[in-house]
Amino acid sequence: MKHSVLEIHDLHAWYGESHVLHGINLSVAKGEVVCLLGRNGAGRTSTLRAILGLTGNRTGSIRVDGQEVIGLPTHKVAQLGIGYCPEERGIFASLSCEQNLLLPPVVGEGMAMSVDEIYEMFPNLWERRNSPGGRLSGGEQQMLAIARILRTGAHLLLLDEITEGLAPVIVQKLGEVVHTLRERGFTIVLVEQNFRFASRLADRNYVIEHGQVVKTVSRESLEANQEELKMLLGV
Repeated sequence: MKHSVLEIHDLHAWYGESHVLHGINLSVAKGEVVCLLGRNGAGRTSTLRAILGLTGNRTGSIRVDGQEVIGLPTHKVAQLGIGYCPEERGIFASLSCEQNLLLPPVVGEGMAMSVDEIYEMFPNLWERRNSPGGRLSGGEQQMLAIARILRTGAHLLLLDEITEGLAPVIVQKLGEVVHTLRERGFTIVLVEQNFRFASRLADRNYVIEHGQVVKTVSRESLEANQEELKMLLGV
């Protein structure tokens, strides 16, 4: 049986006085793709941010490869091999595509992809390597945001709304990228609104409502639960 890369138990989190997570429980095994589904404001992004210590106060337990990370500063959590691709992408407009790619430090040699491997996976970025980050299309910026964390050696990837606002052809390309990364042994947590995209990739789906997991659906039981999921997600 594969060991758990990420174990979250009874996680509560706050932004200032606002209590946003109310006892999240979930686990992600090595090499799995797990998707957090839910409506806007349900607590999916807050769960990713809480893992990294980017919310305010947190209680409960978050274990990464068996190590408790609640109480650790964000940079120490990242050094355990976590790569975070935020919804806003965080591309530096004045730096070239390649300068953006080379910016983050390498935190773990084992899973680190070389620049050549990354350009092979994202040929668009090779063509645009000298272009300023601010001149890249939305799809190219999203590819760059993912590519940037692949160079760091992170083995647990937290990807937030990577398909939002992108053309179907780019969404399809990103689906192929996630599939390839899974084949290479990465462990991936996706936050997604695009149910069709997520359902094709995820081994397991956690539906989050009001800061709690209200349903867990495996890939095998997806079809049987489709109507309930549509109701929960409002799709």
